[in-house]
Amino acid sequence: MVEVHIPAGLRELTGGKSTVEASGATVRELIDDLERRWPGIRERLIEDGRLRQNITVAVDGEVSPLGIREKVEGAGEVHFVAAIRGG
Repeated sequence: MVEVHIPAGLRELTGGKSTVEASGATVRELIDDLERRWPGIRERLIEDGRLRQNITVAVDGEVSPLGIREKVEGAGEVHFVAAIRGG
């Protein structure tokens, strides 16, 4: 299991939890596991088969250039980070 950090804007889907546990070999599988327990989270993270433009994923503190294809087996934590827009 991997500790997954949920952005504030998605916590209503996880019952207000900022961290949850999920399993999978890749970020995609991790999201699938999250979706089984918290329906609706996948569509908030993925669009057209890839991470939404406003979402970044970091595995063990390293921002992933591979997005949902990034391996997470053996990882301790995954952070989904929502981009902050300025104006």
